Amino acid sequence: MDAVQEQHEEEYATIQLPNNRTIKLPFRKDQSGAEFIDIRTLRSSTGVCTFDPGYFSTGSCESSITFIDGGKGILLYRGYDVADLADQGDFVDATHLLLLGELPSAAEKTAFAREITRHTMVHEQLIQFYKGFLHGAHPMALMVGVVGALAAFYPGAANVRDAQERLSACIRLIAKMPTLAAIAYKTSIGQPLVYPRNDLSYAANFLHMMFAVPTERYEVDPVLERAMEVILILHMDHEQNASTSTVRTAGSSQANPFACIASGISCLWGPQHGGANEAVLRMLEEIGSPDNIPSALARAKDKGDAFRLMGFGHRVYKNYDPRAKIMRSVCHDVLDHLDIKNDALLDVAVRLEEEALKDEYFLKRNLFPNVDFYSGIVLRAMGIPVSMFTVLFAVARTVGWVAQWKEMSEEPVTRISRPRQAYHGHMHRLFPTVEQRSGSKGGYDPVSDDAAAGGGANPRRSQGQSRNLSRMVSVKCGVQR
Repeated sequence: MDAVQEQHEEEYATIQLPNNRTIKLPFRKDQSGAEFIDIRTLRSSTGVCTFDPGYFSTGSCESSITFIDGGKGILLYRGYDVADLADQGDFVDATHLLLLGELPSAAEKTAFAREITRHTMVHEQLIQFYKGFLHGAHPMALMVGVVGALAAFYPGAANVRDAQERLSACIRLIAKMPTLAAIAYKTSIGQPLVYPRNDLSYAANFLHMMFAVPTERYEVDPVLERAMEVILILHMDHEQNASTSTVRTAGSSQANPFACIASGISCLWGPQHGGANEAVLRMLEEIGSPDNIPSALARAKDKGDAFRLMGFGHRVYKNYDPRAKIMRSVCHDVLDHLDIKNDALLDVAVRLEEEALKDEYFLKRNLFPNVDFYSGIVLRAMGIPVSMFTVLFAVARTVGWVAQWKEMSEEPVTRISRPRQAYHGHMHRLFPTVEQRSGSKGGYDPVSDDAAAGGGANPRRSQGQSRNLSRMVSVKCGVQR
């Protein structure tokens, strides 16, 4: 039984409603000491609902995977500091820990790594699926489609109550995600795909599939391999964020795991979530030159100016993003190792970091560079295109998504997610005839809709011309009217 269930069962919180009704609800604490009012029976017993858009004050589930203390700058994976995992562990350690609950022994680690490696290839028919997308399509658009399509190749995964099927689906998703991502990139630039290699690590395999070409040998740089591994570990899981909550919501209907992870990718694609490190690069492009940094800092301090320093501060961490400390070290290691010359954006990034870290305005407000700031710079230096930043985020976060999905699916009783709403629409309107309707603001306008869709609608065309054109199309297409 989880800590939130077993502690303080006898304690209650009392809520006083405006009509003098009193409601008693269980009051509980979790392992960290966080306090919760259990409102699960609130509506069924009283008819009253809580109102919490964005669920900022709502605990949506019980979990033992990830813990965040934003005030203290702490991020734990199953109780282990993420800094220790990134510094002393590797991808296999962190993945085994999140998915199966503990760090692996030497034998377990070897077997687990082998299991992931042997599932990195994808079915040849799935590769054909990529050819149906337009050339130059955004790689995230491809990822949403192909990850969901995996369900067609592994129908047994639909049996989410089968423990072996659950674990197999998790392993397949983790193993195949870098392959799918690399094929998406190769497709977007018109290069032939590169198959995975069983002699390479997870991070090295991804870099190999991204940058190798059939015409020449590609050697993975060990410094870049290690940087990629750290990026993957730091982005694996981050408690109940938007995409993880989306995966859990989809999973609550007992949808197959491939569909659930595809829903997480869709959510991650949003610029408010997975596009933060991409936004950092856009900001650096806007600044343009180290000479413009003083004016950029001044604009960032001006509340009336729309300009913001992207990659500084964090919504969750009120002190310092613990992942940023690690990524800062990796960032400077990569920049020193590559000794990149004449890259204006990287010059701006390095100078911006220096200036912001000695500016009292940002220091007093704890607006330190976060993990997105440094990861954006590292990915740029490694040659990862901006369009692949969020895709790489999805590759890393898949480990956390499947761990969360597996944990939820293993619960003895699962409930489908069904939030309530505060309704402010019309009530009990009488249905009018067509002749009685006066139209409405924002109603359908075929002329403007055609124009918006790129149909080239001509507002000056007469109704007779439109009818004649419609008749001509009907005849040519053999449509009977």
